Amino acid sequence: MSRPLRIEFAGALYHVTSRGDGQEDIYLQDSDRERWLEVLGQVCERFNWTVHAWCQMSNHYHLLIETPDGNLSQGMRQLNGVYTQRFNQAHQRTGHVFQGRYKAILVQKDSYLLELSRYIVLNPVRARMVRSAREWRWSSYRATAGMSPGFPWLETDWLLATFASRKRQAQNEYRQFVAQGKNQPSPWEELKNQIYLGSEAFVEKMQKKITGNPHLSEIPRTQRRPVTKPLEWYTARYTNRNRAISEAYRSGGYSMQAIGDQFGLHYSTISRIISQSEKARDKT
Repeated sequence: MSRPLRIEFAGALYHVTSRGDGQEDIYLQDSDRERWLEVLGQVCERFNWTVHAWCQMSNHYHLLIETPDGNLSQGMRQLNGVYTQRFNQAHQRTGHVFQGRYKAILVQKDSYLLELSRYIVLNPVRARMVRSAREWRWSSYRATAGMSPGFPWLETDWLLATFASRKRQAQNEYRQFVAQGKNQPSPWEELKNQIYLGSEAFVEKMQKKITGNPHLSEIPRTQRRPVTKPLEWYTARYTNRNRAISEAYRSGGYSMQAIGDQFGLHYSTISRIISQSEKARDKT
């Protein structure tokens, strides 16, 4: 199975997650959490990273990172590699701490940074580890909300400036914004081609950055194809229902079940329509 392509460029914004090997915890005690934060600070200083939000869970972490120098992979090797060494040394163990490669989503800053920053700090609340984000020490929430000192590498001004020009007012509105996000839909419902969170224009712009760069065989097909149009587009575009169904399926963006739900047809009926359409296509 091909691995997601890493797109790196100056000024890119990513949501990054990395999980424990075999779903095991990557923090066994508070000193591990502090150790990871120390390593993250060193990485930010060395690679000129800006962190907009972060959260440590039990067996994984979340980061919202901006890379002015386009060096995500270098920094991640340092972060996970050095933390693994220090974790193993502290607990007198050997072996992997993290499971395979980290996962990175390329994010459109103006449209999604604010929502993702809320999503990240609400992770402990959704996991029922605490009742509110303010109760969890191990995230960027308290520093952004003005409840505790932050770190030099944590950028809060961009987030707060979206709420108000005065910092205290902005912090109060940020707290309300996070509190209102508990029942909001997941931003990952809008994920495109596995690695993009942004508009169609944003995705097209990002895809141009990989055109002619790595060999196409190295890029998963789902990341190369154009952004899938909504199912409603096919119903409006094709007056023939079966043609609309066939074209929606050929786009590669929808399962037969999803298409069936849209057209009010059973899965088996969708399968038969698609099969007939493919046979007709083969004869032409």
